[in-house]
Amino acid sequence: MQIDPSLSEMAVHVLDGFRAEGLKIATAESCTGGLIAALLTSIAGSSDVFERGYVTYSNEAKETAIGVDPELIQEHGAVSAPVAVAMAMGALAHSNADASVAVTGIAGPGGGSAEKPVGLVFIAVANRQEEGAFVEEFRFGATSRDEIRNETSKMAFEMLLAYGIVDNSDVIKQT
Repeated sequence: MQIDPSLSEMAVHVLDGFRAEGLKIATAESCTGGLIAALLTSIAGSSDVFERGYVTYSNEAKETAIGVDPELIQEHGAVSAPVAVAMAMGALAHSNADASVAVTGIAGPGGGSAEKPVGLVFIAVANRQEEGAFVEEFRFGATSRDEIRNETSKMAFEMLLAYGIVDNSDVIKQT
């Protein structure tokens, strides 16, 4: 796997932002297969911010590990905004974290369709101060699997800083 070197810098920035606020992070990952958690935990001292991570690659893992309703997956598909939100909310509910990020998508090169093409990714962030979760849809295109996973991680970090820290005015100015 080719990991974008800038992701390590972003991970440090996320950890610093959450550390400054005394907040902890949980992750729920599907298409990135744990890359976000790996990037965060590759930084020395991350244990004071990174609470836990879930790699919920299969539908069954989404259901059993973080409580995603199987009917939600059946109705919308695993790669959907409602499932990303349920993943983020589930990771928060099943952890002691203050914020969570969840990613689900189609990293390719196969597995896409006209309705849900390769490169389609949903990222959701939940925090204990807000009701629900913030979710965004991304279409990274049918680039390489590594690029899609790197871009997903990058956007997950950006969304964590934007929506995971309730009073993020100081953090946003630094980016």
